[in-house]
Amino acid sequence: MVRMEHLAWLAEHPATTKRFSMYIGERCRSATISDVAKEFGLDWKTVKEMDKEYMRVQLAAAPAPEPKVVGIDEVSVRKGHNYRIVVSDLEKQIPIWFGGKDRSEESLNEFYDMLGPEKCKEIRLAVMDMWKAFEKSTMTKAPEAAILYDKFHIMRHLGEAIDTVRKNEYARLSGDKRDFIKGQKYNLLSKKENLELPAKRALKLLLSKNKRLYTAYLLKESFEQLWNYKYEGTARTFFDKWKSSLKWQRLKPFEDFAELIERHWEGLASYCKEENHVSLGFVEGLNNKIRVLQRRAYGLKDQEYLRLKVLTCMLPKLENLPT
Repeated sequence: MVRMEHLAWLAEHPATTKRFSMYIGERCRSATISDVAKEFGLDWKTVKEMDKEYMRVQLAAAPAPEPKVVGIDEVSVRKGHNYRIVVSDLEKQIPIWFGGKDRSEESLNEFYDMLGPEKCKEIRLAVMDMWKAFEKSTMTKAPEAAILYDKFHIMRHLGEAIDTVRKNEYARLSGDKRDFIKGQKYNLLSKKENLELPAKRALKLLLSKNKRLYTAYLLKESFEQLWNYKYEGTARTFFDKWKSSLKWQRLKPFEDFAELIERHWEGLASYCKEENHVSLGFVEGLNNKIRVLQRRAYGLKDQEYLRLKVLTCMLPKLENLPT
C-alpha cells in the first residue's frame, strides 16, 4: 500500500515549500503572474496557485469584519451586464466582501447573511448608489443603518446631464458654431481649478459663445454647494432654489436630474449629519484598483482568484511568513 506523509513545511502543492510559496505570493503583489513565472522559471498555473495560497493566508490572518459604516458598489466582471458586489468597511478602508451573482437584492443578502444578524445591527451607515435593490436589502437586513447615496454617483448623473446638453447643442447647431463645442466634453465635466490654462481658455470661449451651455455649466458648478451644508433644512432650501432656477431654461436633462434627486432626497440628506462624513472616495478608488487588476491580467476569468485579489488588495503584506 502506498501512503503519503503530510509534511507541515510543504505548500498546498507538494513540489514546493510553504516558505517559497509565500515568497512567490508576495512577489505577485507587485508583479504579474507571467512576469513572476518568467523570473523563477515556473509554470504560469503554478505561480497562480501559489499566489492564491498566499492570499488565503492573508485573509486567515486578518480580523473578522465588524463594520459600522459600509460602502456598497457593483463591479463589472465581464461584458453582458455580468456584475459582482463589493462591500467595504469605510472606516478601516478595506474591502470585506466580494460576491453575489449579479447586483440584485438576493445577492447583497448573501453579504448580510455572512455577517450575521448581530453584526448587521451594528451597522449605522450604508453608502451606496441609487440602486433600489441595494437599498431594499439593507433596509431589510440592517434596519438600524441610515442610507447615504454616494456623492460620486450623484455627480456622475449630473455630469451625464450636462454632456447630454452638449450633445444636443452640437446637433442643433451647424457650421462654425459647432467648432466651439467640439472636444469640450471633459472641460465641461471637470472642475475649473483642475484645468490647464489652454483648457480654461477654450472653456471660457465656449461659454461666451453658447448661452445654453453657459447656463448648464453654472448649474453644474453651483450644485457642488449642496455638500457643504450641515443642516438638512438649509440643504433643502438650497436645493429648492436650485431646482426653481431651472424654470424657463429648457434644459430637460437637468430637470430629469432634479427629479431623480427629489425621489432620493432622504439618501442625500444623511450627508448633512457630521457623523456621516466618511471617506466617500474610497469606494470609487477601490473600483479603479479592481479595473487595474483586471487590465493587468487581461480579464480575470477565475472568479475565486479575482475575489481573493479584491479582498487582499488593501491588506498589508505578511510579516511572519509560514515556514
